[in-house]
Amino acid sequence: MITTPLTGELVRGVAELEKTDRGVLPHRLPEWVRTRFPDPQLMGAESRPSGVRIVLDTAATAVELVLHPTYASYRGTTRPRGAVDLVVDGEDFASEQLSGGDHVETDLTTGTVEVHQGEACTLRFAGLPGRDKLVEIWLPHNETVHLVELRTDAPVRPAGSTGRIWLHHGSSISHGSNATRPTGIWPAVAARRGGVELHSLGFGGSAMVDPFTARVMRDRPADLVSVKLGINVANFDLMRLRAFVPAVHGFLDTIRDGHPHAPLVLMSPIFCGIYEDTPGPGGMDMAALAEGRVVFTATGPHGPLPQLTLRIIRDALESVVAQRADDPNLHYLDGTRLYGEQDAAEHPLPDALHPDAVSHELMGRRFAEYAFGPGGPFSLPATPA
Repeated sequence: MITTPLTGELVRGVAELEKTDRGVLPHRLPEWVRTRFPDPQLMGAESRPSGVRIVLDTAATAVELVLHPTYASYRGTTRPRGAVDLVVDGEDFASEQLSGGDHVETDLTTGTVEVHQGEACTLRFAGLPGRDKLVEIWLPHNETVHLVELRTDAPVRPAGSTGRIWLHHGSSISHGSNATRPTGIWPAVAARRGGVELHSLGFGGSAMVDPFTARVMRDRPADLVSVKLGINVANFDLMRLRAFVPAVHGFLDTIRDGHPHAPLVLMSPIFCGIYEDTPGPGGMDMAALAEGRVVFTATGPHGPLPQLTLRIIRDALESVVAQRADDPNLHYLDGTRLYGEQDAAEHPLPDALHPDAVSHELMGRRFAEYAFGPGGPFSLPATPA
């Protein structure tokens, strides 16, 4: 087997690769952000490589990836482990679940955190077609991984461009919470249908209209841009309307400094019954937790000033786009077009907050139809006859 160093030429969808004593750690936010604002929630989210792929051209028939995962859980509950998906020439080939690694266990009743050390994990994909081909190894969206070693039975080469770059920012739903495979998160489903290269800035619990995220988006190469805002602002009870609207304008202004003419879609939250008319902050249903289930709740209203609900946020975001009518490449997408009240009746959010695997697929397909379909904001211009 041939060992190939894992460099930025092979790893797509990252800001940086950090060399560690375990291997290489993919980061989706640059070091300057991690230094200035080392918030544990954000640091955990950005290090879980949602949308990150190892992309290579090779005639190899066997591929081995050694990695050291770190996964988190709440004491008394179980959650599925992450997976690595192998895609050959755009077609799903295999998926392998992770094992081993470190386990970070949090006791919500006491606030204590316990770390259980584990060993590295080796995944082997065999029986690949014995011809030159494009191979994509999608890393887990829900576990931090140090990349230790890539081994193949034939040489590998960095692949050329796999399409226009779509830069997307959103919350845990964009990050992929409750999806079961990295290619099953809704942005990945949409990107593959649209034939574009996904660069995901979906951060669980961290889509907070942060200025540094807008600066990162400004400075990253992108042909297409989308921003999905609102749910984290509501479930953290982060802002009132007076602060939220100008913050969104400023966020868009910063993106436009780097991408003045790129198609830009501003998306509002999908349907989430607990926050539609009840504000945050969010909480955990402790009775469900005692039964080994994770279920979220909304605990508002609180305080004398009106708080944000999802209905208020959707109206506000639609108004922001209307107020920027001088930007013909800015588009508003109501998130309930991806997952609405009827969808919630048919496919309920299993934890009352995040869609399941079936709903991720549905959302990805619907976004692709909206964005990449004829006349959509991300569609290619018609070729002259």
